[in-house]
Amino acid sequence: MTQVIWLVAGVLVTFTLGYVGYSRYLSRFVELDDSRETPAHKYEDGQEYIPAKKPVLLGHHFSSIAGGAPIVGPITAGAIWGWVPALLWVAIGNPLMGSVHDFVSLSSSMRHEGRSIGYIIGQYVGERGKNMLLWFAFLTIILVVAVFALVVGIVLNAYPQTATASLIYIGLAFVFGVYLYQLDGPFIPGTILFVAGVFAGVWVGIQYPLALFELAEGSHPAGTIVLLSGTGSWVPGASALGGNTAAWIPVILVYAAVASALPVWVLLQPRDYLSSFLLYAGVGGAILAIIVGTLLGTSAEPLVVADSLSPYQGFLGHPDVSPYPLFPLLFVTIACGTISGFHSLVSSGTTAKQLNKESDARLIGYGGMLGEGLLAAVALSTLAVAGLPDTSGGIGAALPNFATGGGTILTSFGIPTRYGAPFMALVLVSFLLTSTDTAARLGRYMMEEVVGLPDNKTDTGLSGGIGSFARGRYTNPLLQIIPAYLMVVSGEWATLWALFGGANQLLAALALLTATVWLANWDASKQLISTGVPMVVMVSITVLALAWLAFYENLYLNLISGGAEAIGAQVSAAVQMVLAVVLIALALSLVRLGYRNIKSVRRPESGVGAEPGDD
Repeated sequence: MTQVIWLVAGVLVTFTLGYVGYSRYLSRFVELDDSRETPAHKYEDGQEYIPAKKPVLLGHHFSSIAGGAPIVGPITAGAIWGWVPALLWVAIGNPLMGSVHDFVSLSSSMRHEGRSIGYIIGQYVGERGKNMLLWFAFLTIILVVAVFALVVGIVLNAYPQTATASLIYIGLAFVFGVYLYQLDGPFIPGTILFVAGVFAGVWVGIQYPLALFELAEGSHPAGTIVLLSGTGSWVPGASALGGNTAAWIPVILVYAAVASALPVWVLLQPRDYLSSFLLYAGVGGAILAIIVGTLLGTSAEPLVVADSLSPYQGFLGHPDVSPYPLFPLLFVTIACGTISGFHSLVSSGTTAKQLNKESDARLIGYGGMLGEGLLAAVALSTLAVAGLPDTSGGIGAALPNFATGGGTILTSFGIPTRYGAPFMALVLVSFLLTSTDTAARLGRYMMEEVVGLPDNKTDTGLSGGIGSFARGRYTNPLLQIIPAYLMVVSGEWATLWALFGGANQLLAALALLTATVWLANWDASKQLISTGVPMVVMVSITVLALAWLAFYENLYLNLISGGAEAIGAQVSAAVQMVLAVVLIALALSLVRLGYRNIKSVRRPESGVGAEPGDD
């Protein structure tokens, strides 16, 4: 039988080679220089542009990029096609594609005053290209908010202990922000105190779980505090998701809207920093537990790949799932463990505005993505230990598997599963909450650039006018959470994951296109292979995947063949189909514009392009 430790070892080897070798080359390639003033210092405003200590910013960045996708994706892909294809895509694709994507997105934004990838490509291909990319990103953000809110609801339903613990650490983060930025408290003692409080919150959550409604089938853990009577069958989406899960989703969306409107020092920076310790403990602790449990045999169960999980399930996947071809769907199912376009929005949306010095970009950009790849390896390991879930259950079957398998792995340290499983569930929720409200904040940034806003200004959205409403700090989140909510409660939430993955990966291809255009215009001697080859690969894969989802899954299976019976399901299938086609059209148009620009500036007679960051 294959020991799980080999899954982790394979990833650690390729990731170490990537960081020690390739990231050092890329740092020299983009000429990182600490003597340059970063946007965080140049435009410091106490609201969005705030220089952050490297560990604080790494915590924010890692927490924001590492949502539920690098957990759900590898588990789902491993269950459908087998653990070997999933592992290879993470181990090889991450250091050569995903980490490069994150690093160049952060570096290019840093050289363009902390602006978004839409602004950057607009500098070289024109206003039309800028707006096309920004609209693409905004539509993708809505999918991100929808999927992450859904996954949080599923986890809070499966593990109500995490609801209590999450409330505690959000409250602690608010107090920590005041402590750091208003009271100017000492950093290290404050970190020790508040991190201890976060872990104490895990214990409180286990003792006092929290739910909104009773379960229609089964029951919550003993001692669960249920806030509302009944099973919540009247809540929109309850028939597909269950009343308790469906009720948590609007709560999460409202939280994301409110959190996205607050200054970054109030909640985003301190919460992400504190939650990063949960995430490091979850990822690092699980990897160490696999090593200890394997070498010393201290785990409650042997840490080997379960017999029910096949190394390779076949090109069309598990027989319990409708035919899903490994190519191209494997590569969009693992939406974040290898490469994710959402990361380019984080890198160029919030992280670049808080970077203290240029050399920090190597650890935060390239290294942060490797950290997410380790999370994907841990997720795949939990699947290997727990065994094959009910693949027909989709996301709902995959998520509890992470906590269950993770709880088993942590028994290597003598931690009972009744504590280990809820802790791993809280790790997942921590990733998701930070990513959800960061996504909502990024959506506002996208719309500010589409509608227009003077530099270093903000708009509340309450002054009147369509433009003000669209870009407003308090009103823009409504443009995201309302359509996100409607898509989730339609009952077609399972197919939403694949669409999110395709859109997310196609956005990654466009971010790589942006970096390639920037490099081509910067210096005629700059090689374009590091960004250009991954861009071509991702465009090809994702366009094919979205076409499959649009025309086969939604048009043929759901609409023509009658797979979607309810009116809501039919409307959702039609909307998803149209959205996929729009995303493909926008992407191909942008690729054409980018190719024309690169071709024009790389002609022998064109000379050297613009200097980096030249406005």
